[in-house]
Formats: sequence, structure tokens, C-alpha cells
Amino acid sequence: MIPQTFKEVIDLGDGREISIETGKLAKQAHGSVVVQSGKCMLLCTVVSNYKSADVDFLPLTVDYREKFAAAGRYPGGFFKREARPSDGEVLTMRLVDRVLRPLFPKDYHSETQVMIQLMSHDPEVMPDAMAGLAASAAIQLSDFPFECPISEVRVGRINGEFIINPSFSQLEESDIDMVIGASADSVMMVEGEMDEISEEEMTEAIKFAHEAIKVQCEAQVKLAEAFGKKEVREYEPEREDEELAKKIHDMAYDKVYAVAKAGSSKHERGAAFAEIKEEIIASFSEEEVEDYGGLISKYYSKAEKAAVRDLTLNEGLRLDGRKTTDIRPIWCEVDYLPSTHGSSIFTRGETQALATVTLGTSREANQIDMPSYEGEERFYLHYNFPPFSTGEARPIRGTSRREVGHGNLAQRALKGMIPEDCPYTVRVVSEILESNGSSSMATVCAGTMAMMDAGVQLKKPVSGIAMGLISDADSGKYAVLSDILGDEDHLGDMDFKVTGTADGITACQMDIKVKGLSYEILVNALKQARDGRLHILGKITDTIKTPNAQVKDHAPTMITRRIPNEFIGALIGPGGKNIQELQKETETTIVINEDPVTEEGIVEVLGVGSKGIDAVLARIDAMLFKPEVGSIYEVKVIKMLDFGAVVEYTEAPGNEVLLHVSELAWERTENVSDVVNMGDVFDVKYFGIDSRTRKEKVSRKAILPKPEGWEERPKRDNNRSKDNKNRDRRDDRKPRNNNRD
Repeated sequence: MIPQTFKEVIDLGDGREISIETGKLAKQAHGSVVVQSGKCMLLCTVVSNYKSADVDFLPLTVDYREKFAAAGRYPGGFFKREARPSDGEVLTMRLVDRVLRPLFPKDYHSETQVMIQLMSHDPEVMPDAMAGLAASAAIQLSDFPFECPISEVRVGRINGEFIINPSFSQLEESDIDMVIGASADSVMMVEGEMDEISEEEMTEAIKFAHEAIKVQCEAQVKLAEAFGKKEVREYEPEREDEELAKKIHDMAYDKVYAVAKAGSSKHERGAAFAEIKEEIIASFSEEEVEDYGGLISKYYSKAEKAAVRDLTLNEGLRLDGRKTTDIRPIWCEVDYLPSTHGSSIFTRGETQALATVTLGTSREANQIDMPSYEGEERFYLHYNFPPFSTGEARPIRGTSRREVGHGNLAQRALKGMIPEDCPYTVRVVSEILESNGSSSMATVCAGTMAMMDAGVQLKKPVSGIAMGLISDADSGKYAVLSDILGDEDHLGDMDFKVTGTADGITACQMDIKVKGLSYEILVNALKQARDGRLHILGKITDTIKTPNAQVKDHAPTMITRRIPNEFIGALIGPGGKNIQELQKETETTIVINEDPVTEEGIVEVLGVGSKGIDAVLARIDAMLFKPEVGSIYEVKVIKMLDFGAVVEYTEAPGNEVLLHVSELAWERTENVSDVVNMGDVFDVKYFGIDSRTRKEKVSRKAILPKPEGWEERPKRDNNRSKDNKNRDRRDDRKPRNNNRD
């Protein structure tokens, strides 16, 4: 029996559409949909346990995977099976998670899993732009307690025109690549990279995306109604005690307010808050503490949050004593590590990043192998966040999703400033040594300085800042905070990271925790962020104004040379013999790539110091050397033969030619050694390919004066000789018998 299906279609314009279908696949999941655009198909399933987990948070897992079969390809590796998620997949998981998580009730603690799988790939459709839509649509068909439908779209801009969900080819021409997540009422998440756009342009892009998202949210509602919206499940809510909440608020509020107003350091402030909390807990009997369970800690946290927020809204003061627009003290240093190709330290308040730069050939490029995208990155950035940076001791189990996300944001902020003609593969690594607010933005600043220190000729320096927001819907008050602390991120309503040059925004990441953020507040936050970015940029350029003109003495220099494709084989040699010997002799690294457009070979020569590189370039020049007919060249005798001498062009070592004994001198030469010897250097004239021998011909005597009284021997008449030979052959033939009888 064919199952009944339900479908909604969303028109994207210019002939493109997205369909959402349910009823055919994965019906035992609590909700499932297939989202399709062109040939691209995503299957999303959602499941949530009916029993609450024994935790005080939502154990939500968002998993996004791309199947290689979707693109008609095999996975790499020995086992030929999809394994751990790629960085690209992790980044898509984060995009979806950040929008979904705030819409579940705070007291909903059932383990919940959202699985999104790319089942069919279309080369012109970017699947990550539809992942948020798929996740929300599947949840709308379930019985989960979920506030409202959401969606995500990608926005591009080509020639001033905004595009929703641009194709891969369109994105290459676009000066904006942003993913926006929102409900019908509120923008909730923004992430992307831009080509130095203004704050107003960024706001317009967000508005344009939100209009498209409203249409997608409406389509989800229609699909759920057609399918038959399930009743929201009942779950056991967290225990509440309003009387206890008021009591703890009254006990804690004023004390917390006073500590917050004192403007102390993170360590001092944390100790003071912990002391207040312990005093409150001590005021209850052991029986009461046991009976209330975690309510005392919960209500204390609420009181602390209220006091800190009120301090900022009422007095414009912050936890560390700053005003809303103040930036923490900054100190920077470059060339800190003696052996790296480039290094820097960027310290802002209690956040510190140590960045290193490594320069390499195209062989060190980061290879990306996903079903939806294959390519390489010649610039990439890795971000490490060890536990000691926050004074914690915890196990390290691989690279976290957070590290992948923060590193990607910093990479997108900087990559547009790498010049197109940069010959190197550039790897930046950011080690976070201290963290109290926006280590990713510290990474952008440290990465800028480290690359300038390494001699990477950045177009412009880039800085970054994290903005926060505290608002009160009842009073209408709000405060935009520049350079937020970790606590302000936790207690505030927005975490907005913006990076850019002096001329515009290069990347951003925004998470909004409050509904209905007005565009007025958003614009104000962006303008305040610009002032902060320029202040930080000034500190960077005070430390290192321009990129170093040269790489460091111990760093490799990269020289590229183009050669015709037909010479690649000769340079490599049989089984790589020539190139391996050349690398060993010159202590260089040589990489050869073919340019399919120009049909040339691109030779990259990497080495420390100029001696080895010059030797390689000389070998290449010698290989490409082509003498011109009629020109005179200096040669050196490298081999003696009975019938001549083998000579080598001094300007192209390795290029040899035979100097025949008859071309040594005008006089008759019996022995080659009578005229030249091993190691002799002299000039010869080049005559090109000899028509008789089919070999290159050079002559020493051609540039020598003829001896006095010299008479040239008459040349043999070759045609006459041939006629004589033919006549002799005819005479030798038997007479022809014409008689037939």
C-alpha cells in the first residue's frame, strides 16, 4: 500500500523552489521530512525520549551528515565508510543547534536528537542552507514542546542584488555569504563573511533574509495542519517555589549588586559571589537544603543575574567597573617565539591568544573532501581552547565543536585579506592561554599580527570585537556592551561578534536570546562595534604597522616559476629521480602543479636562504634554454671524443652539444686534443639543426678568421654522383627480351 504523503512548496523565485514532504520515509521517528531543491534532498528525523534525563539542561544533539553516495562517490580511507564528521558538517550542526536550542522550554530535559542527512546532492544547491528548515519542519510534525517554527537561509549579493540560497557558482561572485536563522517574529542567529561591507548593508541583508524566512515558517505551519498537528506531550516540569525564590532574591540581590558595582577581577568577583551563595545556603537547615534540592542554587543564580543586569541598565556600569562602551586594556607583542615563521601575543583584559604562522607549499594545503564540496584551502586557521585557559582541569577528547566553530569564524574574518598572489600555504594556529570573553576575536587580532610578522603581505589588518546586550522589555531600557566578559555573555541577551578592517565588516557571528530584537538596536550595536574595532585596530597597528617586507631568516622563501608542460617530465625524471636528487642537492622543497587553463606547469621552490633556490632556478633555466640560430655562446669542454668534443653551454649547465672535429679549426685536425682539451672555455656559433645529420650543429671555426691563402675545397656535386650511380645500375641490368616467341 502506497503511503499517503503531504507536501508544501516554497517559491524562491527565478524558477527555483523548495519542497517539504512527509509521510513516506522514517515513520517511526517522532517527526520526519524530506526537503528538496533541485536534485538536492535532505532527510531529517527527530526523536525525543519521553522520560526526562537526570540533568538540569536540555540534552539536545543535532547531527548533520553528508552521504558520499549522494554524490555518486566513494568515501576515502581504507574502510570506504563514512566516519567522524568533517569540519564542514560540524559547522552545519552548530548553525542548526544555535537556533533550535533556545525554543525548547528551559525545564524540558528529555534527551533529544535531530538527525539531518544529505541523501542526494545537486552541484548547484548548497545543502547547509536548508538544514535549519528541515529540522524545524520535522519538529513541527512531532509532539515536542517547541515554541514556534524557524528557518535558516543563506543570503548572497551579486552586483548589488540580494539572492536567497545562492548556488555554488553564484556564491563565487557574491560579496556577501551570510546564513540567517529566525522565526516569523525574531532574528535569532547570523553568521557569515563579507567583503568589507558597511553596517547598513549588513542590516539590509538580514532584513531581506527574514522576509524569506517568514514564508518558510508559514509553509511549515500549513504542512503540520495538513498532516495533523499532534498534541504537545506532557512532561514533568521542574519544581518551583515562588516563596523560596522571593526569599533568596531578597537575601542576595543587594549583596550581589554591591559586589558587581565594586568592579573587581574575575577571580575576586567569583570568590565574592561564591561567599554570598554559601552564606545563603548556610542560613537553611540541612533538612531544608536537602528538601529544596537544587532550587537554592537556581534561585540564587536568578538573583545574581537580575542584580548584574540592573546595575548596567540603571547606572551604566559593568562587572569590571567599565562603562558600556569601554574596551579593556590591551597589550600586544610580535616575534615572541624565535623558531616560528611568525608569532604574536594579543591580550585584552583577561583574554589572551598566542598565534603562530607556518608557511608552506601547495602540498600543505588543507584538502576538503565532502560529498557537497571538493577543494583545498591555501589559508586555514586552527583554534585551540585548553582547559587551563579558564582555570579548569578536565580531560581533552579531541577537537570540540566549539573549537571548530570559533576557528572557522576567525578564518573567515581574515581570509579575504590574504593577497591573491600570495605564493604560500599559510596556516595560523591560535592557542588560547586565558579566557574571559571572546577568545575568537582575540584570535582574529593575534592572527593578523602573526601573519604581518611572518611577512604575509596582508591587504589590510583586521580586528574583532564581541558585543553584548542587556534589555528590559517592560521599561524599554537597553544597553549595548562593547567587549563583553564571559559573565556578560552568559547573563546578557545577545552575543554579537564582528570583525573587519578600517573600511568595513569581513565576518560576523550573532546569537540573540531575546525575542523581537529591533533593527534600531541592531544598527546601534553595529555602529558601536565599529568604534570598538577601530580602537583595537589602533592597538594592533601601534605594535606592527605594516607587514614585514621579507620572511624571517629561518623561514622559507617561496619562488614560483612557470614552465611549458612538455618540460615537466624532464624536470621530474623517471620515477621522480631528477627532482628528488635536485631537492637533496639544494636542500629545497619542489612542488609541481599543472595549470589546466594555460597548459603550463607551476613549479614552487621553497627553501631557507637563496643559495638552494638559485640553484634550482638555474637548473630550470638551463632546461628551458633554447639557443638561437646565428648567435654566439660560450661553452666548456666536458668530454673528449675521437670525432669531436662534447661542450656545455656555460649559461645553461646541463645543456650539451657535440662540437665535431671538422668544426674545431679551419686547418685539418687529426686529433681533437691538438685544438682543445678538457675544461677549455671558448665561444661557438650555433647553426641549428643540420639537415644532413639531423643533429644540432655548433662551430668554433666559424667565428675564427680564415688562415691567409685559405682555399675552400670544391664541394662534391651530389646530383652528378647520383646520376652516375643510377647509370651504372642500368648498365648492370640484363637486356630486356622483347621477342615473345
